[in-house]
Amino acid sequence: MKFYNSVGPNPRVVKMFMAEKGVDVARVEVDLMGGENRQPGYGARNPSGTTPALELDEGFVLAEITAICEYLEELHPSPPLIGTTPKERAETRMWTRRIDLNIVEPMANGFRFSEGLGLFKSRVRCIPQAADDLKAVAQDKLAWLDGLIAGRTWIVGERFTLADILLFCFLDFGGQVGQPLNPDNRNIAAWFERAKARPSAAASA
Repeated sequence: MKFYNSVGPNPRVVKMFMAEKGVDVARVEVDLMGGENRQPGYGARNPSGTTPALELDEGFVLAEITAICEYLEELHPSPPLIGTTPKERAETRMWTRRIDLNIVEPMANGFRFSEGLGLFKSRVRCIPQAADDLKAVAQDKLAWLDGLIAGRTWIVGERFTLADILLFCFLDFGGQVGQPLNPDNRNIAAWFERAKARPSAAASA
């Protein structure tokens, strides 16, 4: 297999997932800043032009971070990062979906439409006038999540999962691009420090 890697939080999610699994996949670096991901060579592998992507031995290319992580979980079920029972897997997927839609997407687009506008305006449709509102949506949902995880070690309870990895990588990114975590979100702040202390956090940086 080959892992098409680049800068940014999306590839980091998969790298942190692999680090937790102890999985090592050969990497091909994609020059995201130079726009290599939007060129025909990479586009032939992944027509969405996004990173990361995972090329399987038979040549099939899998994109989208949750799909890649789901595939790796099936290949390497231990330690489980999605779940070992139908209920556990469904719970992890529920929280991963909530985090992705409610926090990750508005945070990422808030960045693309403001601080990242110079890089993205020629690559995707940007809506600069929406940037502040999108950032506010992400912060509102972080406050919502903060109340829900009171008393929990991790997002779904005592299991460290893909939901934690997704949120950690994007909160760490947000702190670097003008969207820091509000310190009033004390439960998430404590959770963030626990996630940051995991060896996989440093290994994926």
